[in-house]
Amino acid sequence: MKETDYLIVGAGIVGLTIARELLERGAEKIIILEKEEGLGFHASGRNSGVLHAGIYYPPNTLKAQLCLKGNLLMQEYCLQKNLPLMRAGKVIVARDESELPTLLQLHDRAIENGAKVDLLDEQQLAEKEPNAKTYKKALYSHYTAMVDNKAILNALQQDLLQSVRVQLLFGSPLQSLKDEFTAITPQGPIRFKQFINTAGAYADRVAHHFGIAKDYYFIPFKGIYHKLAASKSHLVNGNIYPVPNLGNPFLGVHFTKNIHGDVYVGPTAIPAFGRENYGLLKGIDKEIFNIIKNEIILYIFNPEFRKVTMDEPKKYVSRYFFRDAKRLVKALEPDWMVRAPKVGIRPQLISLKDKKLMMDFLVVKERHSLHILNAISPAFTSSLAFAKHIVDNYLS
Repeated sequence: MKETDYLIVGAGIVGLTIARELLERGAEKIIILEKEEGLGFHASGRNSGVLHAGIYYPPNTLKAQLCLKGNLLMQEYCLQKNLPLMRAGKVIVARDESELPTLLQLHDRAIENGAKVDLLDEQQLAEKEPNAKTYKKALYSHYTAMVDNKAILNALQQDLLQSVRVQLLFGSPLQSLKDEFTAITPQGPIRFKQFINTAGAYADRVAHHFGIAKDYYFIPFKGIYHKLAASKSHLVNGNIYPVPNLGNPFLGVHFTKNIHGDVYVGPTAIPAFGRENYGLLKGIDKEIFNIIKNEIILYIFNPEFRKVTMDEPKKYVSRYFFRDAKRLVKALEPDWMVRAPKVGIRPQLISLKDKKLMMDFLVVKERHSLHILNAISPAFTSSLAFAKHIVDNYLS
């Protein structure tokens, strides 16, 4: 039987950074279980590579407290490891007059959260992003940056393996618990002192093994992207985002130029029918019935979810997707965009008891098990700061 001080389930960005932080605090033996055969198969490897700057989140939330700190730590890590980093900033534009109050609210939130932002008029916006359009005012974020998320995952893996105190076991999902200190895995039973659940889209299932967080369940949302033709990539300098609906956790279709110079447009937030439903039917299993049941409950009782389910599926159709994107820029033609193969799944935690989408990170500790739930955007950005927060408050 294998034995370890810490057993971490999930080798995404949160699992890797918590393991790194534990090593820095003197941990002697860590095992990380990952059900896939390598890193970055899901959210950590499929996100847009944008480091967010703490603009959107209410000041009393974990997201607000950790996003900007994590951003600066991740930029520092990229510089130390000589990893790609592009500090291009971001503009948030108002599509019409009705969005101006929310834009000003975002400005105030950003200031309170410590972010560096400027309110721009239309002329100043044109100097930053000549093709972006707005109604009278826009918001500019200085600290928003772009990274290569897979390069970061690989660098973290090397840090952990070089310590000789961490084992990464790929192709090894958590199968069950033999008892409260023993996990059953394809590698055999593993005895642990402390269990850490960073299983991403499956974190609710893992928590339920421990009888924890039974009122919480993930609903998957599919993010599809389009991509600007290479000849048109010069039309975007960095990031062009819309003013979001602050009643839901999605930021809306936006333009992002990545570190390779490609401009992606998206993602959508279409309710999906499986935790890995990346294709039309691929990734759908018998859980579809439970997902649909919970989506129906939310549709009935939650107006914000109802609006998402009415609006987002239309974006499967190119003309609706184009119409959404066109509201952010002065020049865009349908044939300038092609459907990108890139697809992501955002596992969104819901409270079955309250019938609502959970907006913040959620951490649940019970005795010797710790569960990181709802590690969604800006989890990648926040991860290094989030790991310090977890070790300081739950594992010290």
